Amino acid sequence: MKILKSAAKKRFVLAAVMLAASLTGCSATVNLESAPLANEPACAEITVRLPDQIGDQAKRVTNAQATGAWGEPASVILRCGLEPAAISSLTCVTASDVDWLVDDSKAPSYRFITFGRSPATEVIVDSKLVAGVTALDTLAEAVQNIPATKSCK
Repeated sequence: MKILKSAAKKRFVLAAVMLAASLTGCSATVNLESAPLANEPACAEITVRLPDQIGDQAKRVTNAQATGAWGEPASVILRCGLEPAAISSLTCVTASDVDWLVDDSKAPSYRFITFGRSPATEVIVDSKLVAGVTALDTLAEAVQNIPATKSCK
C-alpha cells in the first residue's frame, strides 16, 4: 500500500510540475513567414545568437526558420534571408557598425533592412513599445555574423 501511495504521489508531483511549466514563462508561438533565403547557413549564424531580451521585451518562440520575435504582442520581429538591396532610395543609417535601410512608410512601425550583407536581414520595430535604435544595437552582434561587403558611406 505504501508503494502505491508513493507512485501516485510521484505522478501527482510530475503532473503539477508539467502544468506549472506550461503556465509560466511560455507564450503563444509567433506565426511568421520565412524569407526566401532563410535556409542560407549565414542565417543560422544569426539565429543561434539572437538575444533573450531587447529592451524590456522578452524573446518568444516563432514557427518559421531564421526568425525571431520579442514582446507580447510582438514589438520586434526579425527575419533573415532576404535578397540584398543593391540600390535603394531609402535612407541608410549605421547602428553599432551595421548599415540599415530605413522604411518609415508605416510609422510608428519601422522596417530596417541590412545594407551590404547577403543574405539581408529585416527587423520590424513597433517604436511605441521599443526604440528602433535599442533593437538595432541589441541585434548588431548577431547580425554582424554576416560580413559586410558594402557600406552606406
